[in-house]
Amino acid sequence: MGPKLKAQEVHFKAPLDIPLLLNGNFGEIRSNHFHTGLDFKTRGETGLPVYSIEAGYVSRISVSASGYGNALYVNHPSGHTSVYGHLEQFSPAIQQWVKMNQYRLKQFEVNLTPAETQFRVKKGELIGKSGNSGSSAGPHLHFEIRKTSNQHPLNPLFFGFDIQDETKPGIENLYIYPLSDSSHVQNKTSRQTFKLVHYADAYHLKGMQSVNVFGNIGFGIDAIDYLDGSWSKCGIYQMELWVDNQLINAFELDELDFDTNRYLNSHIDYDFFIRENRKIHKTFIEPGNRLKIYRQTINQGMVQFNDGKRHKVQIIVYDASMNASEISFYALSTIPVKHAKPASDVHFRYNESNRFENDQLKVNIPEGALYNDMYFEYKAGNQPPTAFSPLYKIHAIFTPLHKNIEISIRANTLPKHLESKALLAKFDIQTGKMASLGGQFEKGWVSTSSRSFGNICIVADTLAPVIMPLSIKNGNTLSEAGKIRFRISDELSGIKSYNGFIDNKWVLFEFDAKRDLLEYNFDENIKKDKNHQLKLEVEDQKGNVATYEATFYY
Repeated sequence: MGPKLKAQEVHFKAPLDIPLLLNGNFGEIRSNHFHTGLDFKTRGETGLPVYSIEAGYVSRISVSASGYGNALYVNHPSGHTSVYGHLEQFSPAIQQWVKMNQYRLKQFEVNLTPAETQFRVKKGELIGKSGNSGSSAGPHLHFEIRKTSNQHPLNPLFFGFDIQDETKPGIENLYIYPLSDSSHVQNKTSRQTFKLVHYADAYHLKGMQSVNVFGNIGFGIDAIDYLDGSWSKCGIYQMELWVDNQLINAFELDELDFDTNRYLNSHIDYDFFIRENRKIHKTFIEPGNRLKIYRQTINQGMVQFNDGKRHKVQIIVYDASMNASEISFYALSTIPVKHAKPASDVHFRYNESNRFENDQLKVNIPEGALYNDMYFEYKAGNQPPTAFSPLYKIHAIFTPLHKNIEISIRANTLPKHLESKALLAKFDIQTGKMASLGGQFEKGWVSTSSRSFGNICIVADTLAPVIMPLSIKNGNTLSEAGKIRFRISDELSGIKSYNGFIDNKWVLFEFDAKRDLLEYNFDENIKKDKNHQLKLEVEDQKGNVATYEATFYY
């Protein structure tokens, strides 16, 4: 039972010259996607040397306030592209060229494609320093290996890196799902959770030998993998479902596709992920799921139990080193039970475009936005403080969407002078906080596109962003040598742009979105031993502008 260990013929040099320990691995479940690389620990530090894993040329350089932050892409003769993310800085020649282009374009965030002959690198050549840029939650190196031809990420653990792993995956719980109107689990018509215990080299149901089921049934588990020398919770590589010694469904995470990666939201139990951050792999495939990770499946991984017999069920999980853990239990087919009537009679199909409309609300759901058929739920509630419409419950945030849907709410009470500032916002009933979905006013309606359901209403953003100086006191005294820093934020619609000028010349302010930190490090564009005029302008998505001006000596 189980696959053979896969290994690539191409072996690369490690990108770091320290022992390779992982914070995260390939295929780990993340928000809206499988993780597409390895996260190497850097001892909690920034500034460690990062090396090219093979000879090649720099094909792309990206600088972003979020995402991969400072990222470098190197193409190799083997047909692979290596990716190095969250860097603190690039090698000096690359860094200088990037900065020149930032000044040319007058923007911090850039996506550059140098000529093939411009930055050729040798195997083991220093290409940058590790960092914490972009959306990184702490210092580390995000590393990927892709197919150059289609940019599909490949599992780097099969390329010969010295990463020790003799530790088996751990399985926390079993989940069983009734998947039809007559199905049940333990005489209940909703998903059921079962605690597990480990003995005889396998996981078993705690306090019971078998589960009563009927009808079309699906299974799921939350499993984690640990690698040697690290307590970081990583993801599994492969899972198999066997019933009566027949393989029903299997997936493996060798290769991913950015175009289909968001279908992860169908592969997992999205409801549990949003509610409790549980990362549950389902063994069944919803009809709208287009992932290509499944290597074998019968009846989309759904199992019919209707013969009154007892059936042996096994779920086996593997890590990339083929360490395996197994759940073994029995499913006893019983009799059907009656399901409750759906709360709504508005039925939407996953393979069609769907529309809900009344005189106050319009919701358009394109074909392919849903992973499965569903009964659409809608409710108009009270008007929140500061809102200009009732709060509309548009289905539930626990149902995932693959594509944007269009939402329009009639603006009955929106004053005319606020029409240009209006947008739709998601309202958190528990905290009272608003999160902007964007949008525009047109012909009595405020409309936007959204990739999530939720509680939504009309609001207006009339407040300019907030600029807090961190390096200038009283508008004229530098408190930090060689740099100027600000913290910038916007209450609702979000920051659209930021531009800093010294002596009426644009200068490069670097933005760290996760800390709302804007920073200019003094360079050749500022002359020493004189007074300078500083002006910073920050604009939000609704055209509200904040300006900060100061005079300082440097």
